[in-house]
Amino acid sequence: MRVLQLGPFPPPHGGIQTNLVSIREFLKDQGLPTFVINLTRHRKVEEDGVFYPKSVLGVIWLLCTLPYEIIHLHIGGNIQPRLLGLGLFCCLMPGRKAVLTFHSGGYPSSPEGQTASPRTVRGFVFRRFDRIIAVNQAIADMFLRFGVKSERLRVIVPHSAITPSEGELPPTLRSFYAEHAPVLLTVGLLEPEYDLALQMDVLESIRQKFPKAGLVIIGSGSLEYQLREQRDAKPYAEHILLAGDVPHQATLLAINECDVFLRTTLYDGDSVSVREALQFGTPVIATDNGMRPPGVTLFGVSDIAGLERGIEQRLVEGRRNSRSAESVATDENIRAVFDLYGELRK
Repeated sequence: MRVLQLGPFPPPHGGIQTNLVSIREFLKDQGLPTFVINLTRHRKVEEDGVFYPKSVLGVIWLLCTLPYEIIHLHIGGNIQPRLLGLGLFCCLMPGRKAVLTFHSGGYPSSPEGQTASPRTVRGFVFRRFDRIIAVNQAIADMFLRFGVKSERLRVIVPHSAITPSEGELPPTLRSFYAEHAPVLLTVGLLEPEYDLALQMDVLESIRQKFPKAGLVIIGSGSLEYQLREQRDAKPYAEHILLAGDVPHQATLLAINECDVFLRTTLYDGDSVSVREALQFGTPVIATDNGMRPPGVTLFGVSDIAGLERGIEQRLVEGRRNSRSAESVATDENIRAVFDLYGELRK
C-alpha cells in the first residue's frame, strides 16, 4: 500500500497538520511507503517523502509522477474553488482511489454549509471521492445533503494522542510564566473567527481578583498587527504576551503548564488543541459550538460575562490533574483511517 497525502504539513502546527502527520507516522511504523504534498506557502527542504511544490503545475506534476495507490486530501475552513478543482483532479487520476477528510467542524452551520445540495458544484465533486472522512456527525450529515452515499462516509474524530516533551519553555514564555499566576493560554490562528480581543478584554476583570494573572496567545495570522495595537492600548498590556508561532513541542509544554486553556471562537469545529489540553488535565473554557468534548466549561459566543465566570470558576476549583476517559485519545482513530485504506484495496 502506497499512500499520498495532500494538505498542510508543519510547521506551523494545527489540527489538520497533527492528523496528517499522525497518519504518516502510523504508515511508516507499518513499513509502508508514504508521501506528502504540502499545500501551504510554508517551505522546507524536500526530504523523506515530503514535497513542497511552488505552483499548481508542481502539484499536478507530483500527482502524475509519484508512485501511490491511494490519495488522501485534507482540507479545512471554507471550500474554495481551487480546492474543489484539486479534489476533482485527484478523483480523476486513473488507477487511484481518492479519500477526502474535511476538518472544518463549523462549516455545516455556516451560510455556505446550509446550501448543501446535490445540485451544486460542491456536491458533484464530493460524490466523485471513493471515501469521505468527516470529523463529526454534523459534517457527515452535510455530505449526505450533498448527495454522497452513506456507505462512502466515515465519521472519525481528529487525532490528538500526544505527551508533553521534556525540557523547558522558550525563554520568553518561561519568563512570562514565572512572573504571572495564573496563566491563561490560547493557541490558534490570529484570525477574526477566534475572537481573541474578547480574551484580552476579559483579562482586566480577571486581574481585579487575581492581580498576577497573565494571558499568552500563541499563533500567527492576519490580525497580528491589529491585536498588538489593541494590546498596547490597554493599561495592563505588559500582562498579555503575543508569542507568535512556537515550536509544537514547546506549545504542548505551554498547554501542560498553564492554569487555564481558552478557546474563544465565532466559528469553530472540533479543536485538536482543546483535546490536547484535556489530555494533560488542563482546565479548558471554550465557546459552545455544540461539539465540545466532555470536561470543557462552556460559554456563549462573545459572552464576556460568561467567559469571566468560567475562568473564575476553574481558577477557584484549581487545576484538576485527572483525565476523563473521553478526553484521552488513542491511535484508534488512525487505525480507523488505515482500515479505510484497506477497504479501498479490496
